[in-house]
Amino acid sequence: MKISVSFLKNKTDVRDTLEKLDETTADFIHVDIMDGKFTSEKTMNEYEFLDCLKGIKKPLDIHLMVENPTNYIEVLKKLNPRFISVHAEIPDYKKYIDLIHSYNIGAGIAINPKTRVMNVECLDNVEYVLVMSVNPGLGGQKMIPETIEKLDILQKLKHEKNYNYLVSIDGGVNLESRVFLNSADVLVSGSYICMSDNFQEKIDSLK
Repeated sequence: MKISVSFLKNKTDVRDTLEKLDETTADFIHVDIMDGKFTSEKTMNEYEFLDCLKGIKKPLDIHLMVENPTNYIEVLKKLNPRFISVHAEIPDYKKYIDLIHSYNIGAGIAINPKTRVMNVECLDNVEYVLVMSVNPGLGGQKMIPETIEKLDILQKLKHEKNYNYLVSIDGGVNLESRVFLNSADVLVSGSYICMSDNFQEKIDSLK
């Protein structure tokens, strides 16, 4: 099981958190970016993220919760991330997947809790599928149980159609929910890891 750590985005200590995560065995650092339009919450902008993530060695898994991803992709490509994910709920999402691929970056599609897998049209053209098990925008939410079945659906499609993506789940991932998540390839966890005094211990408990 791969672990992607969603760091807490307090501007005063974000760099310290990132440097500590860089020394752990986490597989990815998950970067949530919100524009205050697609979600009610707003994070730092793409330029601030570019600045604070410079020099981080871990592969980056960037999640764009934004209405218009173009400039975010153009700016954040400079970090050479492993994946950039856009949402299936925005218009023309397939053109952003093509843009991400044009920079030789793995493209991901994020799926909100109410979005059905069968309504997502790009599964043959992504390297990463991010199943949102909470409504995007706020950290520390409890997992919506009905979203877990999407993991099995995505794995079945992957094997039947020979697709080439990792299946990831984001929201409410902790030791209690871990037992239900064996069908995932990647677990995205934030508060459970970053609110603790020992990042590595929490990462190990999810592996």
